[in-house]
Amino acid sequence: MQMSEVVEENPSLIPIISRFGIRLGLGDQSVAEICDKYELDTDFLLTVINTFLNEEYFPEKKLQTFHTSQIIDYLVKTNEYYLRFQLPNIERHLTSFISTSIPGNPILELIGKFFFSFKAKLVARIECDDRQWFSYCLALSEKLQDKLSGAASLPPLIHPEEPADDPIEALLADLKRILVKHLSGDYNLNLCYAVISAICSLEKDIRQHNRIRFRILTPMVEAMEKINRP
Repeated sequence: MQMSEVVEENPSLIPIISRFGIRLGLGDQSVAEICDKYELDTDFLLTVINTFLNEEYFPEKKLQTFHTSQIIDYLVKTNEYYLRFQLPNIERHLTSFISTSIPGNPILELIGKFFFSFKAKLVARIECDDRQWFSYCLALSEKLQDKLSGAASLPPLIHPEEPADDPIEALLADLKRILVKHLSGDYNLNLCYAVISAICSLEKDIRQHNRIRFRILTPMVEAMEKINRP
C-alpha cells in the first residue's frame, strides 16, 4: 500500500510518522519503500500506526518483542513533539481566544489556570523521563546485552506506574469540559473550536503514549531487572 494513501485516509498520522523522520511529499512510494528510504523497521512502524489508529488494538506481546531502544526512541520523539509543537499550538490558540474575548471573564481565567497547570505537570514528567527514567532503561538494556555480570549495580529507581487516573489526562479532560459546558459571554467561536480541536488531538496522543509507556516499557524493564539480579 502507498504511504500517501494511508496518510490521506488518516491525516492524524502526520505527527506520528514525523516522529520517525518521515516528511510529507510521499509520492507513490509504498510503506516498505518509505521505511527502506528512512532506514526504519517496517514492522515497528506499522504496529505503532495501527495502535494509534485503533484504540481497541494494543498488541502488548508484539510490542514487547521490539528492542528497548526502539520503544524509548519513539517515546522521546513523542515528548519532543509535545514540547515543540502541541503545547505551543494550544497556548497560541488559547492566548488568542482569551485576548479576543470580553476581559474579566472568570471562566476564561479558570481555563488559563487549568492549561498552565497541565503544561507544568507535563513538562515536569518529560524532564523526569529525560533525566532519569529513559537513561535508566537504556543502561539496563546495555548491561543485559553485554552480560556484564560483574559490573556495578545500577542505581535503584522507582518505576513510574500506570495510575488509575493520570492527572495529566484528567487536567486535559477538565479543560475540555469547562470549554464545552461552562463557557459564557461573548467569544470567538472559531478560536474556541481551534482550542478544543488541539486539546482533543493532544488528549488522544497522550492516551496512546501512556499505553506504550506504562504497559510496554515498564514491564520490559522489570523483566530485564529480574535477569540482571545477582
